[in-house]
Amino acid sequence: MRILIATDAFPPVCGGSGWSTYELARGLRARDHLVDIVWPRPQPSRVLQAINATSYDGFNVTAFTFQASTLPFARNYHKSERLTARLSAYLAQRVREGPYDLMHAQHVMTVPPAIAAAKASGVPVIATVRDYWPVCYWSDLLHTRNGLALCPECTIGNMTRCIQPRAGRAWPLALSMIPYMRANLARKQRTLADADAVIAVSRRIADDLRARAPELGVTRIEVIPNPVNMHALRALASRQPMTIRAPSGPYALYLGKIAPNKGTSFLVPAIERADLDWPLIVAGDGPDRSALEQHAASSGRDVRFTGWIDQAAAAEWLAHASMLIFPSRGPESLSRVLIEASALGVPIAAMDTGGTRDIIEPGVTGLLSSSPEGLAEDVRTLRRDDALRARLGAAARRRVETEFDAAAVVARVERLYTELIARS
Repeated sequence: MRILIATDAFPPVCGGSGWSTYELARGLRARDHLVDIVWPRPQPSRVLQAINATSYDGFNVTAFTFQASTLPFARNYHKSERLTARLSAYLAQRVREGPYDLMHAQHVMTVPPAIAAAKASGVPVIATVRDYWPVCYWSDLLHTRNGLALCPECTIGNMTRCIQPRAGRAWPLALSMIPYMRANLARKQRTLADADAVIAVSRRIADDLRARAPELGVTRIEVIPNPVNMHALRALASRQPMTIRAPSGPYALYLGKIAPNKGTSFLVPAIERADLDWPLIVAGDGPDRSALEQHAASSGRDVRFTGWIDQAAAAEWLAHASMLIFPSRGPESLSRVLIEASALGVPIAAMDTGGTRDIIEPGVTGLLSSSPEGLAEDVRTLRRDDALRARLGAAARRRVETEFDAAAVVARVERLYTELIARS
């Protein structure tokens, strides 16, 4: 098969969604399929549009660079409505010239233009949904800065509430954007409904799409998780010499973005309540880093910040950790960090959000809590029980090998491709 993947993110510098797309592409290539990548890249500088051919690990990667404002609502318009018109025309041209048998879009920027291009070109199109962008303008279902309750639906009243923590003192002025927000969300839902199939990466994502987006009532939705190459991950984690400077003894780890939806404000209170006497390594960066550093300093606890780290360093930090703390308060779609920690046998204390139960079976492959106080108790439990940590880590490793290894996941995606192409 000849497959054109349109993706919002791709290595070498990207988060979990970009690496998941790469693992899919690599797995398809290993099965003798031709895979090309188109990657739209927003830039604040004055560039109307630029198309540059690049490569990564032998893949032909086309960077579709376009200008996007740094102002919040203008930025969304540039990355949504304006990009869709431009990128869909380019993707349709690529499909005709390829020619390609199928197009697979990977995230919010690329799904609408890919669906439009595929429909114009007469090829099947699949959209992978990795978070809540089809049902929430902000993509996270959060309408308060610190609470655990999720926004029930995108009504005018709830949008009025969710704007406030994001716009700060300017929120009254931002209320005028609610009609645009509602129209933008409705447009995305209508477009997504035209996909030949939607891949939801977790059962929670699939359930929310069905419940919150009636437009998808007749759209085919398949639950297929993000692929993780277990062999490559373990090779990175065990490489010598080590590139990180890990503590000589046990340590707890937080790995990810330091942001409100990740629940990082719960980290220091959790280790205080648990009376954790290990260092806590915070590996990552984000808008809440300064606040977290101040909180950590005032607590007197041993909290160490690494800043942003690459995939190899992340694997090393995970492999040598005695515990992963996952405080996310947002409805995690399917955390790659949790899958990778499980693959490396790291015991996990996590908040029970979103698709986390697709990865963690409570008390069997990790500990799940419904509150920050419960998270602290789970951290305390793991710290005190060596045997429990070993049992949870071993069970987690066995589970992810059967359900999330790239070879098995890619095979499921390949079967879906074959079926849709045969029907087209």
